[in-house]
Amino acid sequence: MGTLQLDEGSRPDAVREFLAGLQDRICAALEAQDGGAHFQEQRLEGPGGTLSRPRVLEEGAVFEKAAVHFTHAQASALPPAATERRPELAGAPFEAISVSLIVHPRNPYVPTSHANFRFFQADPASGEPVWWFGGGFDLTPCYGFEEDCVHWHRVARECCKPLGPGGYAKLKKECDEYFFLPHRQEARGIGGLFFDDLAEGGFERCFEFVRRAGDGYLAAYLPLVELRRNTAFGESERQFQLLRRGRYVEFNLLYDRGTKYGIQSGRRIENVLASMPPLVQWRYDWQPEVDSAEAELGERFLKPRDWVALED
Repeated sequence: MGTLQLDEGSRPDAVREFLAGLQDRICAALEAQDGGAHFQEQRLEGPGGTLSRPRVLEEGAVFEKAAVHFTHAQASALPPAATERRPELAGAPFEAISVSLIVHPRNPYVPTSHANFRFFQADPASGEPVWWFGGGFDLTPCYGFEEDCVHWHRVARECCKPLGPGGYAKLKKECDEYFFLPHRQEARGIGGLFFDDLAEGGFERCFEFVRRAGDGYLAAYLPLVELRRNTAFGESERQFQLLRRGRYVEFNLLYDRGTKYGIQSGRRIENVLASMPPLVQWRYDWQPEVDSAEAELGERFLKPRDWVALED
């Protein structure tokens, strides 16, 4: 994929075109996988061409719930969740364009997946306008398979080629560190890519990477859905899936910057919380049986590993 030569004024337009199209492609691919359910769309247009376009699929044959949201927003001041690491931008007017998505499969052997790609441009009073990208994708299985993890991370590594040597290792490490529940001392899943404040190397280089990562999400996820969607499961696997979803809810409500940003920026709360699973449970002091597949998840998969090293 070649680089784009864009002037400062056309950058948001190019990002919007790509991310709006990415939402369309992901929704179409998920609908094709499900074979029956369709996304329901809401559309809210605002001043200056801004747009909120959340889409939610529910009660599908393959996907119990999936949410894929596109947002193009402008506001007079960045919310705290966007400036806690960049205090010099507090109170600055900004423009934000993003796609965020979550997929909660029905079959416990199909992993949950999440992705987010966003572009910010802020105009602080004390200096020149600044821009940056953030986002990534990560995988949260209930049942671990090494070949699934290798495939997911192999695609992630390929996405990082525009960043040069060390790019994948850096973003993988940031993902492992971010998607972690300190109160349980437990990873949320097997990671992937995570990046924030990405501007190094210039807009064209960063945007090329974001486009590769955005398109790479489907290349990483759909083969896993196709491989595991027909795996037989029973009530015990279903109960474990609901327990693991509880960890997902804990992370999103306690730590996730995107959830905090959505709440602080005054977004419609149903859209902010659309990432939540439709069914979930907590059981007091639940422990997996020794040497079970449920125990193996924590022992072998919810720990940082060099997954692509296993491909040979």
